[in-house]
Amino acid sequence: MADASPKFHPPDLLPPAAAAAADLATSHDGLVYWQYMAAGSVAGVVEHTAMFPVDTLKTRIQTHSLPCKPSPGLRHAFRSLIRVDGFLGLYRGITAMGLGAGPAHAAYFSVYEISKRLLLTEDHPNNPAAHATAGVLATVASDAVFTPMDTVKQRLQVGSSPYRGVADCVRRVLKEEGFRAFYASYRTTVLMNAPFTAVHFATYEAAKRGLMEISPENTDDERFLLHAGAAAGALAAAVTTPLDVVKTQLQCQFGD
Repeated sequence: MADASPKFHPPDLLPPAAAAAADLATSHDGLVYWQYMAAGSVAGVVEHTAMFPVDTLKTRIQTHSLPCKPSPGLRHAFRSLIRVDGFLGLYRGITAMGLGAGPAHAAYFSVYEISKRLLLTEDHPNNPAAHATAGVLATVASDAVFTPMDTVKQRLQVGSSPYRGVADCVRRVLKEEGFRAFYASYRTTVLMNAPFTAVHFATYEAAKRGLMEISPENTDDERFLLHAGAAAGALAAAVTTPLDVVKTQLQCQFGD
């Protein structure tokens, strides 16, 4: 039987998609591709878990599901939630988040790496437009995976949620509103995330190259990139908050 392993098919003889897949199967930095996917998934779940109480408060403020009018600030929202639902109320819906975040981050990493390898060329190995496009494609794929569980999570997070848990929410939404209800906010989510993902990746790659050119001896010092990323993230959050409110409202309509 002939050996069909990648070593018998040079990358330059393979179609672009096959070459990208073969490239991803190889190891780099001591890890193989699936290990990067697993690490990205774990990191995503840890990130969302750490910020989950804040996300719960944000959801309740955006849906006005706290006993306060007008919409309360963060401090009042926290006190009101603790008084009504107790400390565990901050974590209601975290199971749905875990079910969605892991696969979504794996999809994000996969699509970004494959798209980057398809779009970058030997003549332009650091093309910002290619990095931006790969980031947008990754966002579209990741949001498609995460949006249904994000909808469940949001509905469990709101005050006086009528659902007993993840399974009950999924069952009732399917029965009362249909499958499309899980994707009611998808277009808004992509519209919110895609442009800033493009800016993020293009800016990150450009900043990394600039730092290496300015100070090659300090290429391992990531403080500059950390500060730039934090500033970009804060700006993106400020600009996208209106769309985030729209997304939350669409996800928490409860069939009305």
